[in-house]
Amino acid sequence: MPPRTPKMTYDRRIREWLRRHRFEVSVIVFAAGIFLSVLAAGDFTGLSTVQPFVAINTVTAAPGGPNYNLAFVVIGPIVSIIGAVLVGGYLLSRRRFEHLMKTKSKAEFLRNLDKIEELLWELTPEDEQRYLDKRAEFRLR
Repeated sequence: MPPRTPKMTYDRRIREWLRRHRFEVSVIVFAAGIFLSVLAAGDFTGLSTVQPFVAINTVTAAPGGPNYNLAFVVIGPIVSIIGAVLVGGYLLSRRRFEHLMKTKSKAEFLRNLDKIEELLWELTPEDEQRYLDKRAEFRLR
């Protein structure tokens, strides 16, 4: 009887999902930051008289309630900067990884082995499998 594999815990499944969908999550964070910044700009600039922002501002800055647009002024740029760093880091890692994986030379692959393994922290499990396949192609342990 083969040994049973232990069931993955909830946090392990979340980490695995986030690693697999890293680029999509970073784009969503970046878009959310831009959206919050636009909402803040729609309240504190001349855009507050334009139709979509008139309806939005009645909800986010209700006359008798809290003004959420003040929080959007602070949170929006911070979230968009974090999202931009995440997107940029992923794209830069992806480009470097693709460049290093195109090599046909075993010596060049061995020279860049540390760089490739470092880049794999930023990439998906599919890229890790491509790396392992490339190692097998060059007959490396």
